[in-house]
Amino acid sequence: MTDRPNILLFMPDQLRADCVGAFGNPVVQTPNVDALAGRGVRFENAYSQHSVCAQSRISMFTGWYPHVAGHRTLEHLLSADEPNLFARLRTGGYHVAIAGARGDMFAPGVTRSSSDRFGFVVPPSLDDLGRWHASPFEAGSKWYNAFYNGPIEGELFEFDAATVRTACEWLVEGLPEPWCLFVALVFPHPPFAVERKWYDLYDGGEMPSPVPPTFDGKPGFYREIHRRYGLERMSIDDWAEITRTYYAMVTRVDDQLGQVLQALDRSGQSPRTVTWFFTDHGEYLGDYGLVEKWPSGVDDVLVHNPMIVSDPSGASGVANAFVELVDLTATLEDLAGLEPSLHFGRSFRTLLADPNGAHRDEAFTEGGFLVQEEPWLETGDDGAYRHKQEIQHQRPELVGRAIALRTHDWCYVERLYEGAELYDRRRDPRETTNLAGRPEHAALERELRDRIFRWLFETSDIVPPRRDPRFDDDLRNAIFGS
Repeated sequence: MTDRPNILLFMPDQLRADCVGAFGNPVVQTPNVDALAGRGVRFENAYSQHSVCAQSRISMFTGWYPHVAGHRTLEHLLSADEPNLFARLRTGGYHVAIAGARGDMFAPGVTRSSSDRFGFVVPPSLDDLGRWHASPFEAGSKWYNAFYNGPIEGELFEFDAATVRTACEWLVEGLPEPWCLFVALVFPHPPFAVERKWYDLYDGGEMPSPVPPTFDGKPGFYREIHRRYGLERMSIDDWAEITRTYYAMVTRVDDQLGQVLQALDRSGQSPRTVTWFFTDHGEYLGDYGLVEKWPSGVDDVLVHNPMIVSDPSGASGVANAFVELVDLTATLEDLAGLEPSLHFGRSFRTLLADPNGAHRDEAFTEGGFLVQEEPWLETGDDGAYRHKQEIQHQRPELVGRAIALRTHDWCYVERLYEGAELYDRRRDPRETTNLAGRPEHAALERELRDRIFRWLFETSDIVPPRRDPRFDDDLRNAIFGS
């Protein structure tokens, strides 16, 4: 491979790591992802830095943690004067192609300035988008509040289908090398709905049971979401039905990955292309009696990232070192031969050659807001997300700022308005029993809290790469005259 490989970034939305076959799930059908893992590096301990779409994506494509420049909401997006990986690749000589039109990362104008092409060859069907979103259940019913719509008859040509068709056509027609192609999907993000042909691949009886509702020692949003959404109405069989539909959505994503990889093969550029499979965040899927996600949720099921990288000139295997998704920008800069920009990511390119190598020994995730930031939180949804928005505005302390630090042995969570959490990841991998406050763990808690402080100290902000005059024209005229 040349020093400047092509880069294929394939990113589903809201995909749990433990819902991929290559990451140990015995039920879900993901043959294409599994095959990619077999010829690439599977990152066992890759973690996103936020559990919500825009915040997570901005972090990974800038190398900035969400707190660095205030990118902590769905509506404070990357501006034209802030660096991003796509713009840097383009400036550095890459042809940047963004298949589809995901609108949850760039502020107005930045998609165009950061890419050579974007959008669709054939736009999605608005009718099919409506069929996917439309709930057949009464508002407030248990299925409605759990974001479940169920199987859909016929084929859908919605956002993801149009995005994948675009990516495939661009690849077969031939993108100018070196190129970076970003294929960002919506599935398996709720609503839980999928064509019947995928749904019928599964039997609901084989679905794993979720972690039971767990409120003791947990942040207050657990109980409040469970209560507001009426999720106590959900039985084990109900969660199995949702999981079945979610797995079917994952299999649809897997098939779409296969389509893109086949198009890459037909282009003849596979030997010169590094392929990435990763997501922005995960999904509760009934665990702890919850569904969907939460802005101050830092649970493993929300931030454990199913990242796989296949480099034809590299190795295959499993990397157990911790990797943060802020490292994505640094690694791609390294692969593309670009000078490192000012960020906090660390290149893990060496792990693509030797998965057993060292990288990080911890991973940080953050989320949430100050109570005073309540006016800036999400508004305007009158559907199933209404409850989520009402909780945030009526009880903003339940979406207060939170930071999680994970090592191989421990997970420690510090919350601004609520008590700390400590989990033994060896004995309690699903992080159900909060050990914080126990005398025998006092020294450990101090150590982990100090590590969080050091991390915040080192990454608190970045001086913007511009120089402003100390006197603007009005002040200068006041001193020296017009």
